Amino acid sequence: MDNIYLYMIIALAILAIADLVVGVSNDAVNFLNSAIGSKAISFKTIMIVASLGVAVGAVFSSGMMEVARKGIFNPGEFMFDEIMIIFLAVMITDILLLDFFNSIGMPTSTTVSIVFELLGAAVAIALIKIGHDGGTFSDVITYINTSKATQIIFGILLSVVVAFSIGALVQWLSRLLLSYNFEKKANWVGASFGGVALTAITYFIFMKGLKGTSYASQSFDIFGGDTMSHFLETQVFAIVIANFALWFLLSYALITLAKSNIYKLVIIAGTFALALAFAGNDLVNFIGVPVAAYNAFSAWSASGVPATEFSMGILAQKVPTNNWLLFIAGMIMVLTLWFSTKAKNVVKTSLDLASQGETKERFQPNFLSRTFVRTAVLMSQVTGYMLPESWQQKIDKQFEAPVIKVSKNKKIELPAFDLVRAAVNLMVAAVLISIATSYKLPLSTTYVTFMVAMGSSLADRAWGAESAVYRVAGVINVIGGWFFTAFSAFTAAALVAYLLNLNIGVMFPILLVLAFALLVRSSIMHNKKSKEVKAEDSLTRAESSSIQGVIHESANNIANVIKRGNKIYTNSINGLAKQDLVMLKKNNKQIVKLSEEVDGLRDNIFYFIKNLDDSSVGASDFYINILGYLQDMTQSLEYISKAIHKHVNNNHKKLKFNQIKELKEVDVILDKLFNDTKTVFDTQSFNQISDILKRKASLFALVTEKIHKQVERTRTDESSPKNTTLYFSLLLETKDLLVGTMNLLEEYDNAHDSSVKPAKLVEVEHPSTLKIKDEEE
Repeated sequence: MDNIYLYMIIALAILAIADLVVGVSNDAVNFLNSAIGSKAISFKTIMIVASLGVAVGAVFSSGMMEVARKGIFNPGEFMFDEIMIIFLAVMITDILLLDFFNSIGMPTSTTVSIVFELLGAAVAIALIKIGHDGGTFSDVITYINTSKATQIIFGILLSVVVAFSIGALVQWLSRLLLSYNFEKKANWVGASFGGVALTAITYFIFMKGLKGTSYASQSFDIFGGDTMSHFLETQVFAIVIANFALWFLLSYALITLAKSNIYKLVIIAGTFALALAFAGNDLVNFIGVPVAAYNAFSAWSASGVPATEFSMGILAQKVPTNNWLLFIAGMIMVLTLWFSTKAKNVVKTSLDLASQGETKERFQPNFLSRTFVRTAVLMSQVTGYMLPESWQQKIDKQFEAPVIKVSKNKKIELPAFDLVRAAVNLMVAAVLISIATSYKLPLSTTYVTFMVAMGSSLADRAWGAESAVYRVAGVINVIGGWFFTAFSAFTAAALVAYLLNLNIGVMFPILLVLAFALLVRSSIMHNKKSKEVKAEDSLTRAESSSIQGVIHESANNIANVIKRGNKIYTNSINGLAKQDLVMLKKNNKQIVKLSEEVDGLRDNIFYFIKNLDDSSVGASDFYINILGYLQDMTQSLEYISKAIHKHVNNNHKKLKFNQIKELKEVDVILDKLFNDTKTVFDTQSFNQISDILKRKASLFALVTEKIHKQVERTRTDESSPKNTTLYFSLLLETKDLLVGTMNLLEEYDNAHDSSVKPAKLVEVEHPSTLKIKDEEE
């Protein structure tokens, strides 16, 4: 039996590595989103800076999470066997929970997850002990550090509100002073901003990145024999003033002499600082529990006392962590940062919600988001009445984003937000976390960085009338996910601890294998989904400014819709013939996705028309008609797919053999039509469209013939009203599908002119360079 604890230590070491991977994948958003979103520096440079921050932070990490040892529960109240159950339950739950959030691309707090897992597992074991000893529920207080748990929960709620509010206020003031033309301001203005920002970030590195390290408690001659920790606490004012003077002068020199962009320097320094703080402090969220378990195992092994009788009071003492262990953990984090695709998903969620421009909104509006937006609009109107109109005009002018004009045959890719907002995000997050650290307040890095970014987005007017309800709904979903983290972490860890306590010898291997199986399955599904998304032909919006340009540019879209529509129709008929509910359900998802993509193209009509030359307005009529026909086709396919799925799902009577046979005949003819049409658009052989249109009459005649046959069957031997309704519906919608397809082909046939060469789009570099690539180059 004693050997099982050695196996548990080995398992905890493996779980620690897995936890590092899933944890970094989630928390990467904390220090990557500002740099990536602003496109201030290349992605490779961002990753190198972040990797250096993570590596340095890991080496200087305190490495020991005191909350894992004594912050949530009182270790002296538990025996060694009970502590091992608590720690194993926490690690199994943690990797599964964080991996779940990574898979759906939602940022959550590793601090909150580990804290509530410890709380849940400890409460479960405490209740079991109380039940055996004949105690009451109120006795749980003696096992749990309730004051610390309450403080953490309060810190979570406070950090959400404070970070959002301060981020919004600082961004509003920064934009009011700097506007979007910040690079044209006087040198001293940029130097002042750089001085303040870099001072905040540097102080943040000292307070958050170094104060908690093992070196902070050592005495140094440079501090007059004082410890680093004490010096940082007592010399705050002097450190801040000296820092500001240094950074102001350096910033002024860089702007004046080297013509450097000080905002990029702030972003680089901020990215390094947050990465360092993450590794230096949040690393313990991943390895703190296994290290504490190893310390407990070492003490128990040397004692010779049975596991059920050895008290864990030793965990109340602080034990330093091996530096080689910290180095290895840091390297794992760096590798994860470079290779984790799930990390990119989490970063994308944050960037989409903070984007200054239009993005594909991931979240649907809800009651709360609509209420918040209406309230904000009302407050804005009230403020407008209070301020003089001249003030309002001056304020609005400062918030006017510059319009970068490019010729119609060029396109440009804008960053999610500009350098000022990226610098503010990093600076405010650094200051808030520094203050919380100095007051020893439990604060989540994820909560602060995310809410600061959301607050600055609101203040910067990134959430306009077109996007506000979607963005606010996204923020509400993320915040709701955080509270779900706390609840699910507590519940799941308690359940796992209970199961392990039932029979540790049996449940330990079962739960461990189950955890890794779920982790592997999640990874396989994510990779498969990523490959499908990458390989899948998604629709792209047209940006050409002439009819011939739109014809050639949209050819891939038409071929895409035809190919996917053909597959959806065939699967519908096959699913009906086989009564295959799984196939039909999957088919429904495919047509819904296709319909959403077509709707997305229609939503882009405004931007397409704005891009047109005065001489090419006819392209708008062509494009609008094409999208209308595509929507007609997808609507018919959606009705066919859903009607068949409903019929089979409700267990209605199967269609007769003759009915299925006739539907397959129609499917074969449509398959040839769609394949020929796809070939035309794939090869852009638009002169062959007329040959396909010659089949129009025979196709409609075939469908009409099937309808007449069903009318005869209904009059003579058909006995199922549901079958009759479904069959007529399928044929009529097939007819509508043919109408939409033929109208589309006729539109292309009439508009195409092989003698006119379509205009081409030329890419433009990052807007901050204001450098256009001409087509001739």
